[in-house]
Amino acid sequence: MAKKDSFNIAAALQGMMIIIVALLTVEASSLIQYFYSQRIIKEEAERRAQGQLDATELNINSIVDQVETAVRNNLWSASIQVTNPDSLWNLVRGIVKDNPVIYGSSIALMENYSKTEGRMFAPYAHREGNDIVFGQLGTEEYDYLSKEWFVKPLETGGGYWSEPYYDEGGGDMLMTTYSIPVKDRKGRTAAVLTADVSLDWLNSLLEGVQVYPNSFNMLVSRTGKIMLAPAETLVMQKTVQELAAQQDDSSTFNSINKAMLSGERGSVSFKYKGKVNYMFFNQVARTGWSMSIVIPHDEIYGSVNKMGKTVLLTQIIGILMLILVLWASLFRQKKMQEVTVSKNRIEDELKVARGIQMSMLPKILPPYPETSDVDMSAIIVPAKEVGGDLYDFFVRNEKMFFCIGDVSGKGVPASLVMAVTRSLFRTLAAHEISPQRIVTTMNESMSATNESNMFVTLFCGVLDLQSGHLRYCNAGHNAPYLVKADGPVQLSVEPNLPLAVLENTPYSEQEMDLTTGEGLFLYTDGLNEAEDSSLVQFGEKRLEKALNSILSASDQVKVMTDAVKIFVGGAPQSDDLTILYIKYMNNVDVETAERHLILHNDIQQIPQLADFIESVADLAHLDVGTTMSINLALEEAVSNVIMYAYPEGSDGLVDIEAIIRKDMLRFIISDNGIAFDPTAAPDADVNLDLEDRPIGGLGIFLVKNIMDTVSYQRSDGKNILTMTKKLS
Repeated sequence: MAKKDSFNIAAALQGMMIIIVALLTVEASSLIQYFYSQRIIKEEAERRAQGQLDATELNINSIVDQVETAVRNNLWSASIQVTNPDSLWNLVRGIVKDNPVIYGSSIALMENYSKTEGRMFAPYAHREGNDIVFGQLGTEEYDYLSKEWFVKPLETGGGYWSEPYYDEGGGDMLMTTYSIPVKDRKGRTAAVLTADVSLDWLNSLLEGVQVYPNSFNMLVSRTGKIMLAPAETLVMQKTVQELAAQQDDSSTFNSINKAMLSGERGSVSFKYKGKVNYMFFNQVARTGWSMSIVIPHDEIYGSVNKMGKTVLLTQIIGILMLILVLWASLFRQKKMQEVTVSKNRIEDELKVARGIQMSMLPKILPPYPETSDVDMSAIIVPAKEVGGDLYDFFVRNEKMFFCIGDVSGKGVPASLVMAVTRSLFRTLAAHEISPQRIVTTMNESMSATNESNMFVTLFCGVLDLQSGHLRYCNAGHNAPYLVKADGPVQLSVEPNLPLAVLENTPYSEQEMDLTTGEGLFLYTDGLNEAEDSSLVQFGEKRLEKALNSILSASDQVKVMTDAVKIFVGGAPQSDDLTILYIKYMNNVDVETAERHLILHNDIQQIPQLADFIESVADLAHLDVGTTMSINLALEEAVSNVIMYAYPEGSDGLVDIEAIIRKDMLRFIISDNGIAFDPTAAPDADVNLDLEDRPIGGLGIFLVKNIMDTVSYQRSDGKNILTMTKKLS
């Protein structure tokens, strides 16, 4: 009996020990999970808040860019028309009509500038429903000469976004104004050109930015005026400085306000009415506005606190029951299943992210099947689901713009930097022709916001498809190979710094000429540094051995990738691998001729243009009808430059170059005059009655209808208008 009792006691003790061990294990595990859950939830809240702020900033900057571009595109026209007050009504009407984001526009003349319109004259056009109505801002009741939107741009000499205000003189609503000084053809400051933007779109935009159900947003102007807040009584009534002075912990609120108004980005915790809150803030570039998202502490940690209480109650009850061990086991299994589901979800999201990343890169290879000037092929193989390598290319005005780059690091952070880099290249190369200026501007933009301390090596080039002339700028990237008939050689590149390393970094540009059949082989270090199982690298000698000028672009890329695969064998890929191969194929047998004419900006020299066109027509074997129509188009374009490109009384030149090929005829008209894009003007509506038709617009309409393509660019201080006529 004693033996049985001792056995039972031992069994009971053993059972109790098992229960105690199980309870302690579960308790320790729960505490660890609670700690890490708190950290993960806070990081998720930060990521969501900053992500929403970044997305909102992009949306606001998109509107800002549209407004600034619209105003600047009309600056030249304003400088021409400012001496004719009657024409200014059509100018402001066109700005409002062509730009849906702009509510109203005005051109406000300097005091007593117009001898006919009095002390103040400011034609104003704004929307009312589907109509555009007009008004004159310059009245004794509305003295615009003292308004911020008029005074500040004159002081700064450039574009200026005003503080938000309720405009009772024109728009009669809460708005902000972008304004810029206008100089007349004599160089005098004549007026201020404006665009009004209603702030209603800001409210609708920020109302959709709600990270958590009880979180709220605030928008503050550069001087601290509250533009958007949960309490409507604060909007445009108080500043954040006044609001901080009313709080118990005013010093904390003052430090937050100082950080926001100085343009900093970050997050901070504070107490309001005894409760902890988290604020995430960011500044909108150029406008000086500051955005913030405030999330209560309980909103972030409410779910995890609730879960902790539930687990604690379950453990207390479980002390009395042996089944707690089984329950804990099942609970862990459930957790493992959740982890597996979460892992699968993350893998699926990474696959989607990879698809999005790959969709940003050009896919059509060869990219331009209608031309035989170039043969191209490319491939990108990320080491992880997403990577940081990039390449891009496109053709503009018979020039191919291309780049290849490598972001430091791998995975999701590198892929985000890759997306930003590619977007910057596309945006800048669409308006710039110099690789050096493209790379310099990209570096300034990326360096100013490089909080992650990541950098990008980049090679940027511009290839003239007609001549084979190549201009390029290298930012710390691997030197490409020039693949020639007698073997490959590395291209000479300057040792410039990578992008996003240092602001105000000087970048140098180089140039060379490609001949027919020569190729440019560009790659990232994932190629030459690919390692086999013994950690031996592929190296440049094996790379050079695989290059062959006889191969087509697609065959060359395949030969190179096959060589790498054979070399590394079963070794895991250690870095992203990208190849871009450009083979210049311009047909040297195509007959090409050129003619050149330089005129002064004197309308009396126009007859020389007809003789020039007749000589070009003879070389191109044009019929009489085609010759006459081309002469009409050229005379219209050149006359426009002679009459309007240069200030009255000044001497300037108009350069006309003709390129004659059997399949096309191209005219390039360039001048050093005032920047003006004639192709940006809307097409004239020839169906309107003569009295209803606005002045101007028929000339470029005529040119566009005669020529097959008409394009404009501003480069090196020159206006360059290119017109092409296809020949059968």
